[in-house]
Amino acid sequence: MNDRPWYDHYDPDVPKHLEYPDIALHEFLEQAARDHPDRACTIFKGAELSFAEMDALTDRLAGALADLGVQRGQPVAIFMPNIPQFIMAFYAILKAGGVVVATNPLYTPREIEHQLKDSGAEIMLVMSSFYNTVKQAQPNTKLRKLIVTNVKEYLPGLLRFLFTLTKEKKEGHRVELAPGDVWLQDLLAEYQPSDRPDLDIGPQDTALFQYSGGTTGLSKAAVATHYNLVANTMQLRSWLSGGGGRNSLLMAIPLFHVYGMVAGMSYAVSAAATEIMVPNARDLKDLLENIDKYHPAIFPGVPTLYNAINNHPDVQAGKYDLSSITACISGSAPLMRETKERFEELTGGNLVEGYGLSEAPTATHCNPIEGENRTGSIGLPLSDVDCRIVSLEDEVTVMEQGEIGELAIKSPNVMKGYHNMPTETANSLRDGWLYTGDIAKMDEDGYFYIVDRKKELIKPGGYQVWPREVEEVISEHPDVLEVGVAGIPDAYRGETVKAWVVLKPGATVPVDELQDFCRERLAAFKVPTDVEFRDDLPKTTVGKVLRRKLVEEHMRQHEAADA
Repeated sequence: MNDRPWYDHYDPDVPKHLEYPDIALHEFLEQAARDHPDRACTIFKGAELSFAEMDALTDRLAGALADLGVQRGQPVAIFMPNIPQFIMAFYAILKAGGVVVATNPLYTPREIEHQLKDSGAEIMLVMSSFYNTVKQAQPNTKLRKLIVTNVKEYLPGLLRFLFTLTKEKKEGHRVELAPGDVWLQDLLAEYQPSDRPDLDIGPQDTALFQYSGGTTGLSKAAVATHYNLVANTMQLRSWLSGGGGRNSLLMAIPLFHVYGMVAGMSYAVSAAATEIMVPNARDLKDLLENIDKYHPAIFPGVPTLYNAINNHPDVQAGKYDLSSITACISGSAPLMRETKERFEELTGGNLVEGYGLSEAPTATHCNPIEGENRTGSIGLPLSDVDCRIVSLEDEVTVMEQGEIGELAIKSPNVMKGYHNMPTETANSLRDGWLYTGDIAKMDEDGYFYIVDRKKELIKPGGYQVWPREVEEVISEHPDVLEVGVAGIPDAYRGETVKAWVVLKPGATVPVDELQDFCRERLAAFKVPTDVEFRDDLPKTTVGKVLRRKLVEEHMRQHEAADA
């Protein structure tokens, strides 16, 4: 039996194995600056920064960080949306020998405090509109200095002037800094590129503490080396190697998330591709105008984003030209067939589902860009990614093709472990294999399918129900826009299936009609006994439905009703 059947289904240009350069991650930026100095590294609201300019700015900032006490292996935090200063901060921290701790800019002071305390970061680079939020979190952490940047600093001249007049104060971007904190531009003015510290940063140095999104509870920091990130960057470049002219990328998914960081930013820098930056993907008008004006070829995203574009009235009316898009990898949540087919019809490009996780930053699987895509599948393991499906009973026995078990991965992009969590590390990393916590199966051709999260299995009356299976069925209903499914307590069954449903605008569907729809497609014990219609669903910033939050809200509602 062929134990790696996926090789037979790779696109012709994708090799089974790759040679990985013996470099630190930031050397990709230096190479791009040498080979394409005048090419735009970023385009933000019409303003361009070339690769040569970005490389020089990161050298200057690295010198400043070193003088502020950043030493090799020391964590430094970033708290920004998708703006050029994020990229500047990221590569400067690496050049100074530091470790990047990228924090979700939507976090509350309490959530910021957890990551700062856990990482031990003493310096944070922050956008000015978030400055006061971070200051609330600071007293209980080791944070001693904030480097603050205003979003307007890298806007084009006229837009910067108008922003200063109309938005800066009203939207909270104009702030007074506390003693000890400093503006990024004042700091950069004191340094030259030659002030960058002379450090021999190598592949095994730590580059990143990537905190999980916390969809299953406690947020943990996966520790990634430069080698891990270089390897995954090269794996993605190899996978996207087909097709010419892929030298521009729409950077709409969040850079603080490992998906945007690696599949977006690092991929683009390594390929000397221009990043067209969208700071808020929910602003669909801005996103669509950027596609129409700058014609990006690659667009990594999430299903909710592609679905929103599909349903946007101006897109349906043909107002925007989306034809430049050639390749899109969708991650973080299941990609439904209807979303994929409609988006490909609108753009003429290929939209394929992939899979990744913070512990293997970022991607491990993807459907072929040019070859066969299988509905519901996360695709094939990338080059040098070895996979097995292990028994849920003993967590050792390797399951046969088609059988369900836990997905385990061995690959050069697998993390070193979790920061300050030896027990969690030992549970996840065993004999070189990363146990993902995702339940999966592999078909006879090596295509993998995620069944669900190990911890989210529902057991009504002792039966096993995977939420994702029920979600996929409900999503097929023509009036359903989004759905989340989870288990809730039930006096009779112990646990029962509940669905939270968002309908398409103007649609109405009786609960019993939706349940009948499910009964035609699912065993009776999988049919939701409780359906709640909502205007929206709680999600992570990369579009993954927070089932845990839905259950928590359900429990609070019932506790209030019983009180």
